[in-house]
Amino acid sequence: MGFNCGIVGLPNVGKSTIFNALTAAGAASENFPFCTIEPNVGVVPVPDPRLDRLAEISQSEKIIPTTLEVVDIAGLVAGASKGEGLGNKFLGHIRELDAVAHVIRCFDDDNIVHVTGKVDPVSDIDTIRTELLLADLETVERRIAAMEKGRKSGDKKLLAAMPKYEKLRDALSSGVKARLAIEPEDTNLFRDLFLITAKPLLYILNKKEDDIGKDNDATLAVKEIARSDHAPVVEICGKIESEIAELGGEDKKAFLDDLGLAESGLDHFIREGYAQLNLITFFTSGPKETRAWTVTRGAKAPEAAGKIHSDFERGFIKAEVMSYNDLDRLGSELAVKEKGLLRIEGKDYEFKDGDVALFRFNV
Repeated sequence: MGFNCGIVGLPNVGKSTIFNALTAAGAASENFPFCTIEPNVGVVPVPDPRLDRLAEISQSEKIIPTTLEVVDIAGLVAGASKGEGLGNKFLGHIRELDAVAHVIRCFDDDNIVHVTGKVDPVSDIDTIRTELLLADLETVERRIAAMEKGRKSGDKKLLAAMPKYEKLRDALSSGVKARLAIEPEDTNLFRDLFLITAKPLLYILNKKEDDIGKDNDATLAVKEIARSDHAPVVEICGKIESEIAELGGEDKKAFLDDLGLAESGLDHFIREGYAQLNLITFFTSGPKETRAWTVTRGAKAPEAAGKIHSDFERGFIKAEVMSYNDLDRLGSELAVKEKGLLRIEGKDYEFKDGDVALFRFNV
């Protein structure tokens, strides 16, 4: 599994339409609030053209991409942090995710009701942001209250941590997301709180077909908010993505070419999700299969080996590694070896995106 990402937003902004396009899972997509009650979950392959080239070089029988788990969370509304619209249940689902994709409706359609009565992307962002901040603030305040009870014990670790919790509480109270308020060295301190606003965030602008690549005052304001949140923006037309989802291979490429697009919005979304979670892809490739694997950037060789099987990590001896670029350029493993570009790496080697590896182990 690569990572999981939850699709959130107000009701009727196009979350389930985008989910359906991503997963072809047939999630209900209806014109009324709270159509989605339990989260829909789908697993989709992560597109990577390097797989086809590696399979060609290795003459592999099959190709196995890494995957993305997408979770369609029901629409949140103002007051969700206090339980409005089944908010407590929905917020609980978000806490379990690796990343959050916030879908914002950027089109008018008289046939699709908007929960507030009008389409206002900035206001929609503010509503969701407020509810997530309030939910996190309540979580932190509960932890501080519990710590206050234990203060009399004189626990030095607790006393040292208290100011950091209070600083985070004050930041959340002033509208600063936990992801921007928590110092990197304190990440583990707050990990068990499962704070929603500490998660990597993407903004998805759901637009009409004719508006893709164009901006107005509202979308420019959204992009300014995204910059302040250090969050990428992905433009998607739910209708287009639904049509692309039914195509494959050359038909998909031809359709995108006709639209003047280098890739689908959903492919862009997946790439940005990887970047936000600091993930990389490495490969194994041979006659039986060519396969993509996902690890966090900076992962050492034994950890990468463990993605394949726990025995590989436990009995790790070495990794034979070549770069995809070298293999692509030279056309065969033998040619890479002859050029002296096949490397033998030990336990301290940090895997790089595009590494092609063979692991040696003994258990």
